[in-house]
Amino acid sequence: MTAALSAQMRVVRSATFDLDIDLDLASGERVAVMGPSGAGKSTLLAALAGFLRLDAGRIELDGTVLSDAPAGGIRPRRGIHVAPMDRGVMLLGQDARLFPHLSARENVAFGPRARGASRLEAERVAEEWLDRVGLAGFAERMPAHLSGGQQQRVALARALAVDPRLVLLDEPLTSLDLQTAAEIRMLLADHLRSTAVVITHDPVDAVAVADRLLVLERGRVAQQGAVRDVLRHPATPFAEALAGHVRIAGQVSEDG
Repeated sequence: MTAALSAQMRVVRSATFDLDIDLDLASGERVAVMGPSGAGKSTLLAALAGFLRLDAGRIELDGTVLSDAPAGGIRPRRGIHVAPMDRGVMLLGQDARLFPHLSARENVAFGPRARGASRLEAERVAEEWLDRVGLAGFAERMPAHLSGGQQQRVALARALAVDPRLVLLDEPLTSLDLQTAAEIRMLLADHLRSTAVVITHDPVDAVAVADRLLVLERGRVAQQGAVRDVLRHPATPFAEALAGHVRIAGQVSEDG
């Protein structure tokens, strides 16, 4: 199940920083968000996930209003704010955050069970997803007996097993070694079918996983477009650095 996202978000974090962007995704579209430290990437995800209230704006997912904060509203009773667990939104970060007392199968089955599936159906879904992420023989393993890469695979399976309407990925490959990161990157490219916002610092992630790249700087959209178009024609020094371009300042004279 995929959903279209329409979000106009303004979140004031301090006297010197606020996030003020519009973000629209078609159903099933995947957008990568890149930006320097402090650009507002985590604020963006927290607002979409419902961990932060909007100071102004509106978030709709497939026509369902998740957040609605009229400008000038008075805290804490302003507008609409759907709780994170009721949004149909799944957030996956650098830390797998598996339940330590549950096996890999039970971790993945937790979501379907919470949504009303029978134990047998939830375990069937869990086995299917563990197979998809390359862990078919690890269903009985406890998290403590899984490597970091294996734990992240289980976390990915758990996130996708509930068929979320929107997936938020917060640099899930950052703490992994290069080979494991490459393997999970390909899993995302192959199995991520939900509408998704992917925070990353690696252009390779954007090229492999996303349809569109959004460059966020100082809480504003500095550039966006098809991933390869942005990397070919960067519009800011940060985007140039991402693309590996080097800007040389100079003047054009009559002889060039």
